[in-house]
Amino acid sequence: MRALTALVAVLSLAGAARAQTVVERGKYLVTIAGCNDCHTPGGMLGQPDAKRLLAGSDVGFGDPASGVWIGGNLTPDMETGLGKWTTWQIMAAITTGETPEGRKLSEMMPYPAFSHLTPADAAAIAAYLQSLPPVKNAVPGPYKAGEAPAVPYVSAVIPTAQYMGLPRPK
Repeated sequence: MRALTALVAVLSLAGAARAQTVVERGKYLVTIAGCNDCHTPGGMLGQPDAKRLLAGSDVGFGDPASGVWIGGNLTPDMETGLGKWTTWQIMAAITTGETPEGRKLSEMMPYPAFSHLTPADAAAIAAYLQSLPPVKNAVPGPYKAGEAPAVPYVSAVIPTAQYMGLPRPK
Protein backbone atom coordinates (compact mmCIF):
# COMPACT_ATOMS: atom_id res chain seq x y z
CA MET A 1 0.00 0.00 0.00
CA ARG A 2 2.88 2.40 0.82
CA ALA A 3 4.44 1.78 -2.59
CA LEU A 4 1.15 2.62 -4.32
CA THR A 5 0.77 5.80 -2.25
CA ALA A 6 4.36 6.83 -3.09
CA LEU A 7 3.79 6.15 -6.79
CA VAL A 8 0.62 8.28 -6.83
CA ALA A 9 2.48 11.09 -5.04
CA VAL A 10 5.37 10.99 -7.51
CA LEU A 11 3.07 10.95 -10.52
CA SER A 12 1.02 13.87 -9.21
CA LEU A 13 4.20 15.85 -8.55
CA ALA A 14 5.43 15.12 -12.08
CA GLY A 15 2.14 16.42 -13.44
CA ALA A 16 2.41 19.54 -11.28
CA ALA A 17 5.95 20.18 -12.51
CA ARG A 18 4.77 20.04 -16.12
CA ALA A 19 2.01 22.54 -15.29
CA GLN A 20 4.60 25.16 -14.28
CA THR A 21 5.27 28.04 -16.61
CA VAL A 22 8.87 28.70 -17.58
CA VAL A 23 8.97 31.72 -15.25
CA GLU A 24 7.53 29.68 -12.35
CA ARG A 25 10.18 27.01 -12.97
CA GLY A 26 12.87 29.69 -12.94
CA LYS A 27 11.57 31.15 -9.68
CA TYR A 28 11.59 27.66 -8.15
CA LEU A 29 15.18 27.04 -9.24
CA VAL A 30 16.38 30.47 -8.06
CA THR A 31 14.71 29.85 -4.70
CA ILE A 32 16.17 26.39 -4.07
CA ALA A 33 19.60 27.51 -5.30
CA GLY A 34 19.65 30.25 -2.66
CA CYS A 35 20.27 33.08 -5.14
CA ASN A 36 18.24 35.44 -2.96
CA ASP A 37 20.73 35.09 -0.11
CA CYS A 38 23.66 36.56 -2.02
CA HIS A 39 21.82 38.84 -4.46
CA THR A 40 19.19 40.57 -2.26
CA PRO A 41 19.98 43.50 0.04
CA GLY A 42 19.84 42.24 3.63
CA GLY A 43 19.88 38.60 2.50
CA MET A 44 23.32 37.91 3.97
CA LEU A 45 22.16 39.47 7.25
CA GLY A 46 19.01 37.37 7.55
CA GLN A 47 16.71 40.30 6.76
CA PRO A 48 16.14 40.30 2.99
CA ASP A 49 14.49 43.40 1.55
CA ALA A 50 11.48 41.92 -0.30
CA LYS A 51 10.97 45.17 -2.22
CA ARG A 52 14.46 44.82 -3.75
CA LEU A 53 14.46 41.09 -4.41
CA LEU A 54 17.61 40.05 -6.31
CA ALA A 55 18.66 43.70 -6.74
CA GLY A 56 22.21 43.13 -5.49
CA SER A 57 23.73 42.54 -2.09
CA ASP A 58 25.00 44.96 0.50
CA VAL A 59 27.50 42.44 1.92
CA GLY A 60 30.38 40.90 0.00
CA PHE A 61 32.43 37.73 0.02
CA GLY A 62 36.16 38.10 0.43
CA ASP A 63 38.73 35.67 -0.84
CA PRO A 64 42.32 36.64 0.04
CA ALA A 65 43.57 35.38 -3.33
CA SER A 66 41.10 37.21 -5.55
CA GLY A 67 39.54 40.08 -3.57
CA VAL A 68 35.99 40.92 -2.53
CA TRP A 69 32.91 40.17 -4.62
CA ILE A 70 29.39 41.50 -4.05
CA GLY A 71 26.36 39.67 -5.43
CA GLY A 72 25.23 41.77 -8.40
CA ASN A 73 21.86 43.21 -9.34
CA LEU A 74 20.00 40.46 -11.20
CA THR A 75 16.90 42.52 -11.98
CA PRO A 76 16.34 43.74 -15.55
CA ASP A 77 17.31 47.33 -14.74
CA MET A 78 18.97 48.73 -17.87
CA GLU A 79 21.70 50.67 -16.02
CA THR A 80 22.54 48.64 -12.92
CA GLY A 81 21.18 45.16 -13.62
CA LEU A 82 20.82 42.60 -16.38
CA GLY A 83 18.51 44.71 -18.56
CA LYS A 84 20.94 44.85 -21.50
CA TRP A 85 21.82 41.15 -21.32
CA THR A 86 20.22 38.62 -23.64
CA THR A 87 18.75 35.36 -22.41
CA TRP A 88 21.81 33.56 -23.82
CA GLN A 89 24.21 35.90 -21.98
CA ILE A 90 22.42 35.30 -18.67
CA MET A 91 22.49 31.55 -19.27
CA ALA A 92 26.22 31.70 -20.09
CA ALA A 93 27.03 33.70 -16.95
CA ILE A 94 25.11 31.25 -14.77
CA THR A 95 26.69 28.15 -16.29
CA THR A 96 30.21 29.29 -17.26
CA GLY A 97 30.90 32.12 -14.83
CA GLU A 98 31.69 34.63 -17.56
CA THR A 99 29.92 37.95 -18.16
CA PRO A 100 29.20 39.32 -21.65
CA GLU A 101 32.21 41.64 -21.19
CA GLY A 102 34.43 38.61 -20.57
CA ARG A 103 34.91 39.16 -16.83
CA LYS A 104 35.20 35.91 -14.89
CA LEU A 105 32.92 35.61 -11.86
CA SER A 106 34.29 34.48 -8.52
CA GLU A 107 33.73 30.82 -7.71
CA MET A 108 31.81 32.12 -4.70
CA MET A 109 29.10 32.18 -7.37
CA PRO A 110 28.55 28.44 -7.77
CA TYR A 111 28.69 28.42 -11.56
CA PRO A 112 30.76 25.21 -11.56
CA ALA A 113 27.73 23.46 -10.02
CA PHE A 114 25.29 25.38 -12.23
CA SER A 115 27.22 24.22 -15.31
CA HIS A 116 25.22 21.00 -14.88
CA LEU A 117 21.87 22.74 -15.36
CA THR A 118 19.91 21.59 -18.36
CA PRO A 119 19.57 24.28 -21.05
CA ALA A 120 15.84 24.38 -20.28
CA ASP A 121 16.49 25.05 -16.58
CA ALA A 122 19.12 27.72 -17.31
CA ALA A 123 16.65 29.37 -19.72
CA ALA A 124 13.93 29.20 -17.05
CA ILE A 125 16.20 31.00 -14.58
CA ALA A 126 16.94 33.67 -17.19
CA ALA A 127 13.21 34.05 -17.94
CA TYR A 128 12.44 34.50 -14.25
CA LEU A 129 15.18 37.10 -13.78
CA GLN A 130 13.93 38.98 -16.86
CA SER A 131 10.38 38.93 -15.42
CA LEU A 132 11.35 40.73 -12.20
CA PRO A 133 10.55 44.41 -11.76
CA PRO A 134 13.68 46.45 -12.56
CA VAL A 135 15.35 47.91 -9.46
CA LYS A 136 17.99 50.59 -9.80
CA ASN A 137 20.78 49.52 -7.45
CA ALA A 138 24.41 49.95 -8.44
CA VAL A 139 26.48 47.34 -6.63
CA PRO A 140 30.12 48.27 -5.97
CA GLY A 141 33.08 46.12 -6.90
CA PRO A 142 34.44 43.68 -7.52
CA TYR A 143 37.52 44.62 -5.53
CA LYS A 144 40.91 43.14 -6.34
CA ALA A 145 43.01 41.53 -3.62
CA GLY A 146 44.37 44.29 -1.39
CA GLU A 147 41.72 46.89 -2.33
CA ALA A 148 39.53 48.24 0.47
CA PRO A 149 35.86 47.41 -0.19
CA ALA A 150 33.11 49.97 0.48
CA VAL A 151 30.83 47.32 2.02
CA PRO A 152 31.13 44.85 4.87
CA TYR A 153 32.22 41.40 3.75
CA VAL A 154 32.66 37.84 4.91
CA SER A 155 36.12 36.45 4.27
CA ALA A 156 36.46 32.87 3.07
CA VAL A 157 39.01 30.67 1.38
CA ILE A 158 37.79 28.89 -1.72
CA PRO A 159 38.63 25.21 -1.16
CA THR A 160 41.00 23.64 -3.63
CA ALA A 161 41.99 20.00 -3.95
CA GLN A 162 45.25 20.75 -2.12
CA TYR A 163 43.47 22.67 0.67
CA MET A 164 41.10 19.76 1.23
CA GLY A 165 44.01 17.30 1.48
CA LEU A 166 43.14 15.62 -1.80
CA PRO A 167 45.70 14.62 -4.40
CA ARG A 168 46.22 17.14 -7.18
CA PRO A 169 44.68 16.20 -10.51
CA LYS A 170 47.24 15.02 -13.08
